[in-house]
Amino acid sequence: MDDMPNMSPPPKGDLTNTTYGTMMMSSSLTWGKDVIILFPKWPNNNLGMYVLALFFIFLLAVAIEVLSVLPKHRPAAKPYLSLLGQTGVHTFRTGLAYLVMLSVMSFNIGILVAALAGHALGFFVVKVRDHGQHPDSPEPKV
Repeated sequence: MDDMPNMSPPPKGDLTNTTYGTMMMSSSLTWGKDVIILFPKWPNNNLGMYVLALFFIFLLAVAIEVLSVLPKHRPAAKPYLSLLGQTGVHTFRTGLAYLVMLSVMSFNIGILVAALAGHALGFFVVKVRDHGQHPDSPEPKV
């Protein structure tokens, strides 16, 4: 048992595990560019890459909301092909949602705010687009 590495937790504030040479995740909300998002060494304490990560998560969240409004299949189209297309879009949207969820699990406040802002903007865009196409509203005059 003497050849076992020291398994004691790192000192408070130190996220580097020197025994294994890896970076440990924080389990409380933090603010700053010192975070790992989705991939090892990304954004790697680089402010430009952190801003890019924020923008990427924002766009993923917008895409999730836009893809959440699936058009109904057209009666003239073959129903199986239409359902297959809808299934593909649903699967893609779910994959994007999991990526956003994993990003938010980095416990970084900036990533959380970017994801929430992206979902809010995407929801707003979808609802504004749907507002003009309400079935009870009269046809627009051109």
